[in-house]
Amino acid sequence: MYRRDLLRAATAAIGGATLLATTNAAIAAAKPAASTARRHSPGFIETRDSTQLFYRDWGKGAPVVFLSGWALPSDIWAYQMAPLSESGLRCISYDRRGHGKSSDPGSGYDYDTLADDLADVLEALQLQDVTLVAHSMAGGEAVRYLSRHGSKRIARIVLLAATLPFMTKTADNPDGIDPAVFEQLRRNVLLKDFPKALQDGLPPFAVPETSAAMLDWVKDLMQQCSMKALIDCNRALTATDFRAELPKITVPVLVMHGDKDVSAPINLTGRKTAPLIPGAKFKLYEGAPHGLPLTHIEQVNRDLLEFIRG
Repeated sequence: MYRRDLLRAATAAIGGATLLATTNAAIAAAKPAASTARRHSPGFIETRDSTQLFYRDWGKGAPVVFLSGWALPSDIWAYQMAPLSESGLRCISYDRRGHGKSSDPGSGYDYDTLADDLADVLEALQLQDVTLVAHSMAGGEAVRYLSRHGSKRIARIVLLAATLPFMTKTADNPDGIDPAVFEQLRRNVLLKDFPKALQDGLPPFAVPETSAAMLDWVKDLMQQCSMKALIDCNRALTATDFRAELPKITVPVLVMHGDKDVSAPINLTGRKTAPLIPGAKFKLYEGAPHGLPLTHIEQVNRDLLEFIRG
């Protein structure tokens, strides 16, 4: 069943210039190598490896940073960011490298680099007491951020239909999915006809009541993702094991998952993730698919507000 569903499921005067260059070089040499993230231009943040990340920043108040799922850009959070920014929260989202309006460096689609990108965003915007809301593969970015950078800036985390803790079948994870299935998905589906894969795989992402127009919009968003980012991110999300990291989380966590999720089956993901995190709250969405931010907008927004305001 996993095989069939995954294949279906299947987002820059000479003296004066010389003096300036010399001065800048001296300043750069004096700076610690790790302090490299900076706002480069309105709407973009430059990461430590010079990747340009497009971001949105709406509203004022306690900051909420939304992290998008596999192949999806920040647009997908419109139905959360617009109402929550009007409810007294500062809502921020950004396009992962290789996604949407961000640049595509052709590398860095592993969880360590993606977590460092998140750290650069938080540093550039000088955010504190952040709520991280992570959908699908972004759950791993949130967890790896905590492992690499600590929780000094983070107040709480929401894991929404996350692909945690570990998707691949191994001797100590017998309920996982055969890695050959994932490789077949990448080689014979994504690398052959990604638009058709989206057309075939998007219906179970949603519910029967979801309009064809909404599905077309999601398809268009996902097709903005570069093929390199698409494949490498898929490989990272299916092969990375977070089981040892989850018990070390010390901030409050809310796990939200639908029991009709085909992309991240709840018994393999949400129901295994919550018990591994000390004090985590688990909220079941009955009849809900993987696309919770679009199919259960009002309920998701209520639950987010309640958890954030605690």
